[in-house]
Amino acid sequence: MRILSGIQPTGEIHLGNYLGALKQWISLQNENECIFFVADLHSLTVPYNPKTLQKSIIEKVISYIAAGLDPEKVTIFVQSHIKEHTELAWLLNTICPLSELERMTQYKDKAKKFKSNINAGLLDYPVLMASDILLYKSEGVPVGRDQTQHVELARTLARKFNQKFGKTFVEPKDILPKQGAKIMSLTDPKKKMSKTDSSQSYISLFEDPESIKKKIMSATTDSGKGIKFDPIKKPGISNLLTIYSLLSDKPIKEVEKAFKGEGYAALKKSLADLVIEFLEPFRKKQKEMAQREVYIKEILTRGKDKAQRIAEITLQEVKEKMGLI
Repeated sequence: MRILSGIQPTGEIHLGNYLGALKQWISLQNENECIFFVADLHSLTVPYNPKTLQKSIIEKVISYIAAGLDPEKVTIFVQSHIKEHTELAWLLNTICPLSELERMTQYKDKAKKFKSNINAGLLDYPVLMASDILLYKSEGVPVGRDQTQHVELARTLARKFNQKFGKTFVEPKDILPKQGAKIMSLTDPKKKMSKTDSSQSYISLFEDPESIKKKIMSATTDSGKGIKFDPIKKPGISNLLTIYSLLSDKPIKEVEKAFKGEGYAALKKSLADLVIEFLEPFRKKQKEMAQREVYIKEILTRGKDKAQRIAEITLQEVKEKMGLI
């Protein structure tokens, strides 16, 4: 199966990114044709620093590899290096109903969050994402639950295009983790963990142990006692149990049983130790890769060449079907 996904370069990769996306990528790379990219064009829709963007892109690729992606098995490239992404996005815009974009939850959320920067790109973001997916005729797209609407739109546009111009695109399917597709904020467990929020709300994949311990010990919990998984009544404890379960590979019921009769502090202390131990290899690998920038750029050049060949063939076919050639 051909798999495709991407992560924006801005902000640090956090535990939520890893458990909701990267962990899937790593498990998928052994038996599938995987294409992963740094979504720099998507990052332009919210406030960012253009002076540090290139540095952020390199750091993101280092993060991918440090987390477990094997550049010998997967294709890694930078989205803006392949011009076909934006060209196909414009062509797909001509068949995308405006109503489809206006109903997108992420657009509504980001429009509230960045009121002074509600740009057309923010609204059109899902069409560019559909272009990313369809350009490579991707069959599977590993995403968190917050992105399923966008994959649904990619399917809709593939179907509309195929009906109007002839069979061209594969209708992609989202690939969701069995559990933990949505890790919540440590400070507000009713919200998704996000790198655009306060740094206290998330744990970076390469954070130092002392900081990890401090954040987990001060994580928002719930009123009452008892360590029980109940996302409605106990969102804070449920989030910590989810993280513990995913990192320890133990069912939540088993984790609940292990902490039966214990207080919240015991769970937090044990979770902090678990997170620190789990992330230690990532920190070491990141430091090693940070010294090999030439190697990282070679990976991106190889990735660009491979992605370019696929993208050119697809866009040629699309333009022929639409009467542009």
